[in-house]
Amino acid sequence: MPGLASKRRIPVSQPGMADPHQLFDDTSSTQSRGYGAQRAPGGLGYPAASATPQAAFLADPVSNMAMAYGSSLAAQGKELVDKNIDRFIPVTKLKYYFAVDTMYVGRKLGLLFFPYLHQDWEVQYQQDTPVAPRFDVNAPDLYIPAMAFITYVLVAGLALGTQDRFSPDLLGLQASSALAWLTLEVVAILLSLYLVTVNTDLTTIDLVAFLGYKYVGMIGGVLMGLLFGKIGYYLVLGWCCVAIFVFMIRTLRLKILAEAAAEGVPVRGARNQLRMYLTMAVAAAQPLLMYWLTFHLVR
Repeated sequence: MPGLASKRRIPVSQPGMADPHQLFDDTSSTQSRGYGAQRAPGGLGYPAASATPQAAFLADPVSNMAMAYGSSLAAQGKELVDKNIDRFIPVTKLKYYFAVDTMYVGRKLGLLFFPYLHQDWEVQYQQDTPVAPRFDVNAPDLYIPAMAFITYVLVAGLALGTQDRFSPDLLGLQASSALAWLTLEVVAILLSLYLVTVNTDLTTIDLVAFLGYKYVGMIGGVLMGLLFGKIGYYLVLGWCCVAIFVFMIRTLRLKILAEAAAEGVPVRGARNQLRMYLTMAVAAAQPLLMYWLTFHLVR
């Protein structure tokens, strides 16, 4: 029948079947009609996607004012914290005591071991301000005392380990006792300076620096004791004790007797005699503490 033949010539397109004469599949209609297919935002029947919450927050003028106010509060809080920290911990002054370089460290260690060869012990000043330690070997620093203390604790642990006596508790006791003696020294000297009424530019940080130099000699004594026994320990520690005694005498006399020298008061005065005794006592205490903190580490 002509009607049926004409209908059979027109094939019914099935889903998923492509035209054999077509080079590429037409997927546009499938994506537009498929269930669950993705639809572009802002299309027909769908509202446009709103901006992210962060962008909306930043675009709000009130939010911008709040952020500016919060930044201002944070800056004020940081400034307040810095002022309070500087009041109790003088960070700016500590930077001065750590302004060192390799050449200064080498020269300072040579001065600590051989103070007899040094002639000029005056601290250099520039516009009423002492120059940085890296420019003046006579200036006190905290780098060598801090590194020497840490090295002393490590060497003490090594000495205890070679004697099968090492334990974390014993090493902690060694470090805490060294710090306790240093703190006691500083407090005693400050109290003595107050009682003797000495007007000096010697600060607490200066005392910590000068008193911390004895750890250098203690390290040398313990190391020589580990290598050569008690004979090496006593020889090196004895040399270091004499050296630190001379170093402290020549350094502190310029600090403690500076007022008397400026006023032209005779050294034989009663107050100046007390200052001299105080200088001698501080210098003499260094060898005693060096021996007390190291003798039990060498056997």
